[in-house]
Amino acid sequence: MKVGVLALQGSFAEHSEALRGVGATPVLVRLPVHLDGIAGLIIPGGESTTIGKLLVNSGLLEPLRAAVNRGMPVYGTCAGMILLARDIGGLDQPLIGVMDISVKRNAFGRQLDSFEESLSMPSLGAAPFRGVFIRAPLIEKTGPDVRVLAKLADGRVVAARQGRLLATAFHPELTDDRRVHRYFLSMIDGKAA
Repeated sequence: MKVGVLALQGSFAEHSEALRGVGATPVLVRLPVHLDGIAGLIIPGGESTTIGKLLVNSGLLEPLRAAVNRGMPVYGTCAGMILLARDIGGLDQPLIGVMDISVKRNAFGRQLDSFEESLSMPSLGAAPFRGVFIRAPLIEKTGPDVRVLAKLADGRVVAARQGRLLATAFHPELTDDRRVHRYFLSMIDGKAA
């Protein structure tokens, strides 16, 4: 299976390696033509403002939005989650804006405030998942069709799914645990309920 990884900025190399680890073939997406023939797309963590501007400059923003509206599965991590969100608190930056979530950027503070936390994610099985949070956003509000997949111990939402869209505030590509990437592949295959 060919899965695109948006490769404009951020942790695209790490997501590509994770995809190889679960048996998928990563395709680096930098131009609209790179969307052809991929089964889904991962939008990595990085700087959401920079990635948004590069989406506009590369001519990818509108073709990507159209592909999502046609049903392409997309998984956004950290900055990718911000780009998928419909609402980021009124901040002015380019967004794909297709997921019914409200997101707060840098919700936990600066780089020095990065942390790890074990998360309960029943969709991945009983074992906890180690979430790596780096200048992470937070899902503040979800629409009626959005399913919460993981919360911090204090109840704040850090992972959600809406149909064929998946978003995490944390970076699974920075761990050796490939369950989130496998889950995304099962979404592409239509096996993940």
